[in-house]
Amino acid sequence: MRRVKGLATLNRAARAIASDATSSTQHRLPHAAPFTTFSSSTSQSFAQKIADRFGKSSPSVAGAVAGFSVAASSLGQDVHAKEPPRSQNFLPKDVVLYQYEACPFCNKVKAFLDYHRIPYKVVEVNPINKKEIKWSDYKKVPILTVDGEQMVDSSDIIDKLFQRIHPDNSAPESDEEKEWRRWVDNHLVHVLSPNIYRTTSEALESFDYITTHGNFSFTERLVAKYAGATAMYFVSKKLKKKHNITDPRASLYEAAETWVDALKGRQYLGGSEPNLADLAVFGVLRPIRHLQSGRDMVEHTRIGEWYSRMESSVGDSSRIQE
Repeated sequence: MRRVKGLATLNRAARAIASDATSSTQHRLPHAAPFTTFSSSTSQSFAQKIADRFGKSSPSVAGAVAGFSVAASSLGQDVHAKEPPRSQNFLPKDVVLYQYEACPFCNKVKAFLDYHRIPYKVVEVNPINKKEIKWSDYKKVPILTVDGEQMVDSSDIIDKLFQRIHPDNSAPESDEEKEWRRWVDNHLVHVLSPNIYRTTSEALESFDYITTHGNFSFTERLVAKYAGATAMYFVSKKLKKKHNITDPRASLYEAAETWVDALKGRQYLGGSEPNLADLAVFGVLRPIRHLQSGRDMVEHTRIGEWYSRMESSVGDSSRIQE
């Protein structure tokens, strides 16, 4: 009887996720279908729902699901800022990031905050009921509040913060910087998902992090880890076709090499210091760095030196552990 009730609970949780799935997939069963009570269509809806929850701050669902692969490098980020902010022009008293730990767009915002040494608190949002953001009319993440003011959409958040940090900077963002920021959202994130969920073992590796660090109940954790990983593995195959990706690893390596070529021998795209494009690429890649796909990327491309420089430049997390 307990087993039957447990399975029924899992099904209700899965339906709760699937019921709000997006109708179009933009923004990831034979090998390991752990729950025989899931139909194929339910698993796909579940995957779309999870994708929608994790980081759909841009039109790209594929990019959002890439964020499930946050790796061990994030584990050391729950610390107080050790250095004062880079700019004295912007010293907010209370900065709160509403996020999914695994969301790539949330990680873009965190990379910006960390680089500028702006202390911030984190509220981890439950991806199923989203009760932590019921107060907001905006139902996606990231949401950032700065002394009570709400900011939404990762790129808009970063633009607003940049202007407050540099109020006297009247120079427009360069065309090069704009181009590569768009490249992150419109191309790089699409390449990540088929790599992260390339095999069943890599899909489980990705979901292992989110099930232990996301805001899930025990039941939701089981559903997310096993049903989610299984469904995303198959959805990633559709993403490959949609984005004309024949060999996921080759596409990942090509993207990494394309970025290194864009540097044109400079330490950063911004020259001697990172610009917003550098921070965007780093923020999206940081979650996968210590997963198999990220390890392969560093081993087989030239991106490792730039990535190491970015780690040093961004430094420790500014997150305030409460």
